[in-house]
Amino acid sequence: MLFKLCIIKFIIIFHVIYVHTENTIDYDLRDTDPSIIEDATLDTFTLIKKYGFPCEIHRVYTEDKYILEVHRVPYGKRNSTRQNRPVVFLQHGLLSSSAEFVLMRPDKGLAYLLAEAGYDVWMGNARGNTYSRHHAFLKPTSSEFWKFSWHEIGHYDVPAMIDYVIKETGVQKIQYIGFSQGTTAFWVMTSTRPEYNDKILAMHAMAPIAYVGNIRSPVIRAVAPFTNSLERILKLIGANEILPNGMINKLAGEKLCLEEALTQVLCKNLLFLFCGFNAEQLNTTMLPVVLGHTPAGASTRQFIHFGQMYKSKKFAFFDQGWFRNKWNYGTFKPPSYNISAIRTPIFLHYADNDWLSTPKDVDKFFKEAKTVVGKYRVPLDKFNHLDFVFANDAKKLIYDRIIRIMSQFI
Repeated sequence: MLFKLCIIKFIIIFHVIYVHTENTIDYDLRDTDPSIIEDATLDTFTLIKKYGFPCEIHRVYTEDKYILEVHRVPYGKRNSTRQNRPVVFLQHGLLSSSAEFVLMRPDKGLAYLLAEAGYDVWMGNARGNTYSRHHAFLKPTSSEFWKFSWHEIGHYDVPAMIDYVIKETGVQKIQYIGFSQGTTAFWVMTSTRPEYNDKILAMHAMAPIAYVGNIRSPVIRAVAPFTNSLERILKLIGANEILPNGMINKLAGEKLCLEEALTQVLCKNLLFLFCGFNAEQLNTTMLPVVLGHTPAGASTRQFIHFGQMYKSKKFAFFDQGWFRNKWNYGTFKPPSYNISAIRTPIFLHYADNDWLSTPKDVDKFFKEAKTVVGKYRVPLDKFNHLDFVFANDAKKLIYDRIIRIMSQFI
């Protein structure tokens, strides 16, 4: 009953905001930088091209026939040398896409900084997000299309994209940068398919997530107790996907989150509610751009899987119920991932104010993983989860350090 009331309350609040925005807000946008509004609506490829960088679109087929879109920045705008560039692969977080690495423009976006630092930059897109909504046989309107969690992203998507990148570039090994769920997918890949350890020179984890037993996000903690029934409830109302890119993003990018909008405070607090508070590092001018691209969609099972781990305090496979667990795993409870199988050199980067990747959970993974080379705390007390990709000072606080570490593996 409580869960249903929460759902109803959310729908009412969103409806009020939507109706108020459509019927009563008529902003004078003459003082708003038109480039901000444009960036909120451009796709990743067009956004990169807008700022003078080269970009390519590649499509990758997974073993289970999902079709993924990968974006490549082969060289920089100033540093345009094209020969013998080391290769780096970037994987986004939950509810996001490759766009999160370029939204903050060339002087702050990680993909741009890497390209100018001499790297051939590839950015993946997980199944189900804005850019990877295709399958050889299934349509995203089908429930079958959405029967995956981040396990499948790690077991099928990331390996397929890495194999493609290696084949296209001709290199033997690449470097990997993962943010949030992008790190979870890496742990899945290198523990269930250990041969992929040999294809990665080094793994750089921003806001690493394996264990989530100490998660502090009130939203996730409120949903977690209902994860066993959540999937059933959402199926009844026909929802296999959470927060796809669409009307919410359009409203956020064009009206709700502009600096002169009364509703901008809702945009800021929505981000803080999930990830932690740090107003100082949030560039409110760029909020329309961030929320014009994020959320980018995910399956309900991705959320359910994280919720299961919060309750169990384990980094384990998806809990399918005791009968299906026994049939598929051979045990009544889902097995834990074999972290000891990970052999890639790992660099962990975490923050004290991260409500999703908490210091305690990062430390638990650190103690179990055998090949962690270093664990680095971002030297800013209020630095939170999304600050790893959107903070004003992300370059100074984290990116410059990662790029220095990467230079040791060239």
